[in-house]
Amino acid sequence: MNKNELTQQVSERAGVGKNEAAKAVDAVFDVIQEALRAGDEVRLTGFGVFAVSSRAGGKGRNPQTGEEITIKPSKQPRFRPGKQLKDSLNG
Repeated sequence: MNKNELTQQVSERAGVGKNEAAKAVDAVFDVIQEALRAGDEVRLTGFGVFAVSSRAGGKGRNPQTGEEITIKPSKQPRFRPGKQLKDSLNG
């Protein structure tokens, strides 16, 4: 499912126009992104948790040349599914 299909499903299930559904979907994504950027977690009970994890920097090798490179530390978004979501997939 892509973003347009998600918007269409939200529009149909919520009984709102496609433009309003698109605004709602975009707003949810924006709020999650802003919270993660601020270092906060987004907990959606029954669905899961969006969080940020830090990856340490280090040394690596360019696989084409074998040259040693420095890998910068970075932050990565993570999603941990909740119990209800896991149960719905396995039940």
